[in-house]
Amino acid sequence: MIPMRFATRALRVAQEPDPKFRAVVPPLYQSSTFAWESLDDIPKIDYTRCTNPNRDMLEQVVASLENGRFGVLYSSGMAAIAATFSLLQNGDHMLMAEDIYGGTFRLAEKYLPKQGITTSFFDAHNPETIRKVVTPQTKLLIFESPTNPTLRCPDLRKVAEVAHEYGLTVVFDNTFASPALQNPLDLGSDIVVHSTTKYISGHSDVIGGATITNDLDIQNHLFEWNKAYGCAPSPFDNWLSLRGVRTLGLRMEKHCSNAQIVAEALTKAEGVTKVHYPGLPDHPDHEIAKSQMRGFGGMVSFELETVELARAVAESTKVFLLAESLGGVESLVAYPPLMSHATMTEEQRVERGIPPTMLRLSVGIEDPEDLVEDLIQAIASARKTTALV
Repeated sequence: MIPMRFATRALRVAQEPDPKFRAVVPPLYQSSTFAWESLDDIPKIDYTRCTNPNRDMLEQVVASLENGRFGVLYSSGMAAIAATFSLLQNGDHMLMAEDIYGGTFRLAEKYLPKQGITTSFFDAHNPETIRKVVTPQTKLLIFESPTNPTLRCPDLRKVAEVAHEYGLTVVFDNTFASPALQNPLDLGSDIVVHSTTKYISGHSDVIGGATITNDLDIQNHLFEWNKAYGCAPSPFDNWLSLRGVRTLGLRMEKHCSNAQIVAEALTKAEGVTKVHYPGLPDHPDHEIAKSQMRGFGGMVSFELETVELARAVAESTKVFLLAESLGGVESLVAYPPLMSHATMTEEQRVERGIPPTMLRLSVGIEDPEDLVEDLIQAIASARKTTALV
């Protein structure tokens, strides 16, 4: 087949017309088991907990979009994170970025110690801090960019370079950027993780996760772990995600353009004290983001004058829906202290740049004027009810 660019790969990799009826849309293989021709002819696909035609298609597509050789799909993004942590064993040590997603933090803080695995934190925005906390027992490092919900963008190449000096396996969570905007394997990471629930599926109707790697030994381990622990996604979830990923490139263009408009409008809004978006020229990582991303993403965070105002704004929007998650076509507003980072203490959140006055937006694909007007009216209404005007 001729070389294909991103948008074409999303539609054509592993998606040839169905051989029986020539269906253009891949059919749903809603079967738990598949018949063998004989005991001497073991089929490639025999049981859906191990793999399934819909899963196989999606694994090939997602791996291709990340410029990777191998992909494994899971029942959730956290299952994919847990799979990468299964590379560790009793006595091992892991490095985790200080500004990591709250669910990843919870897994490392609450459950890994029961397996004899310890964790230390490093500042991904200063890769030299890795040298201060790495030990002979350190085996793995995990970080993300843009970060959740502060939207900082560490230099992926520099973090991977320092980590590889010590022989560490570098795991990168690319959920916020998606493969359409950033390809961490090309920048030195060993494993890329996604919550496919988010931009890859893109329609808020499925839960899933993925790992992508170019290392065959890592791939074999992750596949076998998934099979043994039974974290496989259902055929219908895979079918829905495949439907979603086919429009990923187009959707991300709209997410990015809308988010830029929203972020710029918020910088001028009364009551807003700070806006976090890598597409703003005064963002501390604006130049780094430009160098490693093909767009600045659909996530925006902003801070308000008081905690009361932040909570009131979150409850006053009409177009933005107050809900957890992100990456769908509809716009959402979230309050990190009660949602994505609820497992952290307030002190831990504040240390990581997540004050109780912060709201996080997942900017969808609606008309940007409606999104801006909705936020402005919500802020104005909330300032009145909290007596700030």
